[in-house]
Amino acid sequence: MARLLELAFLFFFLASTTCEAQLSPSFYSQTCPTLPTIVSLTMRTTLLLDPRMGASILRLFFHDCFVNGCDASVLLDDTATFTGEKGAGPNANSLRGFNVIDTIKTAVELLCPGTVSCADILALAARDGVTLLGGPSWTVPLGRRDATTASLSAANSNLPSPASSLSQLISAFAAKGLSARDMTALSGAHTIGQARCVNFRSHIYNDADIDPAFAATRQGGCPASGGDNNLAALDAQTANSFDNAYFKNLIASRGLLHSDQELFNNGTLDSLVQQYSSNPGAFAADFAAAMVKMSNISPLTGTSGEIRLNCRRVN
Repeated sequence: MARLLELAFLFFFLASTTCEAQLSPSFYSQTCPTLPTIVSLTMRTTLLLDPRMGASILRLFFHDCFVNGCDASVLLDDTATFTGEKGAGPNANSLRGFNVIDTIKTAVELLCPGTVSCADILALAARDGVTLLGGPSWTVPLGRRDATTASLSAANSNLPSPASSLSQLISAFAAKGLSARDMTALSGAHTIGQARCVNFRSHIYNDADIDPAFAATRQGGCPASGGDNNLAALDAQTANSFDNAYFKNLIASRGLLHSDQELFNNGTLDSLVQQYSSNPGAFAADFAAAMVKMSNISPLTGTSGEIRLNCRRVN
C-alpha cells in the first residue's frame, strides 16, 4: 500500500509539474481578467500617435524570443554590475518600445499587482500591434515568467543578420524550432516598420538582385558613407499596413535588406513567396501560426524566473 501511495504521489507530482509548465491562453482569467483590455487600449492609443510602434514592439518580441527564449530578458537595463542585451549589435540604437511596455506594466500593476509577467505583456502587445495595423490576430498562450538575467553574447550571436544568406536564415530559425515556412512567414513582418541605412547600404549599392530604380531611390536617402541611422520603410507602398505587399516587393526585386531578397532569389522558397504574394489569407494564417510557435520558445514557467515589478530591472 505504501508503495502504491508513493507511486500515486509521484504521478500526481509529475502531472502537476507538466501542467504547470504549459502555457495557456486563460492563465490570467481569474487573477487578472482585465489584462487583454489594458494591453489593447494602450496599444491602440500608442499606434494612433506613432503607427511605426507596432513594428517596433513586434521586433522587440522577436529579439526577446530568439535570445534564450521569450523571457523579457531584452527589457533589462544595464546597471553598474550587470550588462544586458540592449547594447548588443542587433539591438543598440535600433530597438524601440520599451516605454510602451513600461506604460502597460504600470497599469497592470495597479489592477493586478505582482501577477503578470513582462514577458506575457510583450507577447500580447506584439499581437495587438499587428492586429491594429490590419494584420491577423491569434490566441496568445500565457504563463511565461521573467528572466533574472540576460545575455549580451547570445544577443550578438543568435539574431539573424540583415546580411544573412538563405541557408543562414533557415539555420538560424531551425535552431529555434522554426521551419523554413515559419521563417518566410515571420519575415513578412517586414511589411511594416523601417530599417537603418547601415543595414541595407550594401544591398542597394553592391547586390545584383535588386531593381535598379528601387536601388537608386534608396541611395538618395542612404549615402555610400555616412548617414548610418537614416531610415527607410521596409515596404515603401504601405509602410503602416500589415499586408502581403512585402512579398510582392520581393518578386519585383525590391526587398530592402539583403536577407529579405534572399527569400526570392532563385532559391527553395521562391514558390512560397509567390503563394504569399497572391494569397494574403495564406500569409496571414501562416504568420499567426508561426507567431504562436515563436512565442513558445523556451519560456520560463512554474517557479522559474520571477514576476518583475519593473520590466527594466530584476526584483
